[in-house]
Amino acid sequence: MRTGRRIIGLGSRRFLVLFVAYAGGMAVVASALLGGLHWNLRPVAPAQAGGTASEVDTTAIVGIRTYTAPGDAVIDEDVVYATQPDGTQLTLDVCSPPEDAGSTADADGSAGEAATGKAASPEESAAPDPGAIPVDAASADQAAGAAPDAETATETPSETTLRPAVLSIHGGSWARGDKGNSDWRNVCEWLASEGFVAYSVNYRLVPAVSFPAAIEDLGRAVEWMRANAEHYGIDPDRIGAFGGSAGGNLATLLGARGSGSLTDGSRVAAVAELSGPVDLSYDGIVVAGGSPGLEQIVLDYLDCESLLDCRAARDASAVRSLDRTDPPVFVGSSTEEFIPLSQSTGLAADLNDLGIVNQLVTVPGSLHSIGILDAVMRGHVSAFLHEHLGTD
Repeated sequence: MRTGRRIIGLGSRRFLVLFVAYAGGMAVVASALLGGLHWNLRPVAPAQAGGTASEVDTTAIVGIRTYTAPGDAVIDEDVVYATQPDGTQLTLDVCSPPEDAGSTADADGSAGEAATGKAASPEESAAPDPGAIPVDAASADQAAGAAPDAETATETPSETTLRPAVLSIHGGSWARGDKGNSDWRNVCEWLASEGFVAYSVNYRLVPAVSFPAAIEDLGRAVEWMRANAEHYGIDPDRIGAFGGSAGGNLATLLGARGSGSLTDGSRVAAVAELSGPVDLSYDGIVVAGGSPGLEQIVLDYLDCESLLDCRAARDASAVRSLDRTDPPVFVGSSTEEFIPLSQSTGLAADLNDLGIVNQLVTVPGSLHSIGILDAVMRGHVSAFLHEHLGTD
């Protein structure tokens, strides 16, 4: 009878069983950390970081998936809004209301007013060079001798209707997602159906970059929108931002950056966000009850070892940058989701303290980001944006 410690050989069956079990356990942990702002997200392998999967972690028809786009939006894809020194091109998709838009109806039959201005045709909407002088389509028609009909004979160029615009920011833990995935394309077309010109934007992602790359990209996008406002028929003074999850963080931070006028530079005139982690400090994430997975996602984004001494956490947190000149903010969240509810309620309280107009809407359950953007929530968000950006 053999006694003493048993040595497990590399070729033994027991070694193989233990090795497979260990590898499987590590794969589960890795998937949880890389999968986005949910523990139960579909696994995202390292090679898929930056992939096109949505942050909505279910195959169920929920949230924005309950909206059926009418298919009449004018869509200009992959427009370059900035080029990095290394040659990386940053792009966005533009979803404009149809040229004959009068009123629109959501999938549930609820109607929303749409703008009556002329949207760019597919030919006119070819991507302008950043900084180039936009083409004035109305002036071009006049130069060609186009005769106005009786109904518009008294109309002058100054009366041309300009639409409000919304920058649409996808989520995905700052590490994945894409402007054109099916869920965010649906957001883009939904906003267009409401009479906004929607700009669905891509930005640089972890691990290739860390904070503040993404928010700097979005600032450039807003500046580009203003510089090319005439090309897409938008009012440069009426630009808002909408985002979910990590995109909610970025939309809110975009609204809180800078001070003063909401019509200059990269400032926006209204913000709507769903499930955004707006306080990335140790107190906001760990003390508030955020999971270890959420903490690791934030650390990767901020390129920090610990939130206890992470200087970037303050700059990346909208609640640390608010001032009385900031735009109105819509805040939406589910009550039992991955992001602590105190993030949303705390933001609303801070906005109230500063006298900044805001609206907080919470819904029961654990759905996240645009997973809660159903017909009722779409009604809340669109009404808020219409009120603060206007729709002619």
